[in-house]
Amino acid sequence: MGGILINKDEILSKSRKENKDRDLYEIEVQLHAGSIGSTTGIILATLLFVTQILIGEGFDFGLYAVIISISAAGFIFKAFRMRRKRDIVLATIYGLATIILTVAHILKLIKDYGMIG
Repeated sequence: MGGILINKDEILSKSRKENKDRDLYEIEVQLHAGSIGSTTGIILATLLFVTQILIGEGFDFGLYAVIISISAAGFIFKAFRMRRKRDIVLATIYGLATIILTVAHILKLIKDYGMIG
């Protein structure tokens, strides 16, 4: 029909060279798995946070510091690689939230164990 015939092995070989032997499906699955993992962590942290409040043990900002730091690290990495304004703004917001929650957690621990005020 006037077209160029290329066999399947040639196409796969060219695709591997273009993608530097990375399987795009595998990359997509890995990204999706990371997203599911992060969401699961957020749900578990929320459950533990609410349970701790309901039983009268106060707030544990450390849980959210850890969870937020995961997103912060991802946005910081994307901000450096992609240099998009959205990623830079989110990296800043999540980074600051991580710092604030970490400081709040440490101050609460110090106060609870009688090291200050």
